[in-house]
Amino acid sequence: MTISDTDILFLGECVRQAAQAEIMPRFRNLGAADVSEKTSATDLVTQADLLAEHRITAALKERFPAALIVGEEAYDADKSVVPALANAELAFVIDPVDGTFNFAAGLPVFGTILAVTVRGETVAGIIHDPVLGDTVTAIKGAGAFLTRQDGQSSKLKVAEPAALNQMVGGISWGHMDEPDRSRTCANMAKARMTFAFNCSAYEYWMVASGKLHFIGHSKLMPWDHLAGVLAHQEAGGHTAKFDGTPYRPGEISGGIISAPDRESWQTIRREIIGH
Repeated sequence: MTISDTDILFLGECVRQAAQAEIMPRFRNLGAADVSEKTSATDLVTQADLLAEHRITAALKERFPAALIVGEEAYDADKSVVPALANAELAFVIDPVDGTFNFAAGLPVFGTILAVTVRGETVAGIIHDPVLGDTVTAIKGAGAFLTRQDGQSSKLKVAEPAALNQMVGGISWGHMDEPDRSRTCANMAKARMTFAFNCSAYEYWMVASGKLHFIGHSKLMPWDHLAGVLAHQEAGGHTAKFDGTPYRPGEISGGIISAPDRESWQTIRREIIGH
């Protein structure tokens, strides 16, 4: 199964239309009934999440009726879809509003993520910023590009390697258990500057474009990472799980680090994560 250039254009338009129709009209315009807790007060779902995922899913089913579709919100109803990614002939993985906590709080730091997998390999990824209208598109073997709302496009490239005390980055430690949580937080002081966006869409855009040297996560859900990992790798970076193995569709255990190269990745794992 292959994805054509026409398909990529279609996928990008699906994401943009969902943002225009379902997400942006609700940004800073949510009522109390439009927001619900999933597992905690920081794990939320809004009407924008549900309606955007429904709209994208319907468009995908119409064009690719045999494909497996894995949406973050639909996953709660059928968790078998994630392991099925490992062998699916064609699959689409959707995070309709990545950074829902930010979205619900009125912070313009969120995005829509769509990844395409073929037989357990990520072949394309789209990360869209509904506020700015910018889109990161990555295609396996063809690079990663940022397209502005006005149509200007530029190829993405990761940051040059640097000493740890000159690196800028962030590790999402919120889902870590102790003592990893406290150790990682303390070790972040070794970097020059740290950020926490609470949004994988932004973090992967920042690291793939060289604005950050590194990012790391301890929670591996495919809608958060597949498109971003591909974008980072196509921009020249090195991404691997904490144990050094590649991240594959369908995996949800073990943390992940993205850095400019393998040596930088090893430094972050050793000096920040403590592995």
